[in-house]
Amino acid sequence: MRRCFSLLPPTRDRRGVAAIEFAMVAPLLILMMLGMVVYGGWFWMAHSVQSLASEGARAAIAGLDPSEREALARGFVGAQVGDLGLRPDRASVEVQSTASVIRVHVVYDASDHPLMALGAIIPPPPRTIRRTAVVRLGGY
Repeated sequence: MRRCFSLLPPTRDRRGVAAIEFAMVAPLLILMMLGMVVYGGWFWMAHSVQSLASEGARAAIAGLDPSEREALARGFVGAQVGDLGLRPDRASVEVQSTASVIRVHVVYDASDHPLMALGAIIPPPPRTIRRTAVVRLGGY
């Protein structure tokens, strides 16, 4: 039987080496996993806010005047924000309507979300998520 080359003497005990190596690597592994959870949750929230803005702008197209468009966009966002797992009291909507475009701005304050509390040991993502959707009216 042929032996592998090793820098250690053949009589050296190697038990426990894996535990020591894991103890050295585990903190980095845990930080990476925590970062994936926090940033993955933040990207999910950001995508949900963008979806609210886009769908709110599409709903506003049906309005005949700026006040009706604003009411439609606010109503849609208010009705759907809870369905996406976000808190309705943390979201605000601003609608700007001109003769050629409708802009819907949705701002969500995620500062008290449980995922943000996990981000205390890693560089946290922005606590306020701002997304805008624009729909053109008339000819293209």
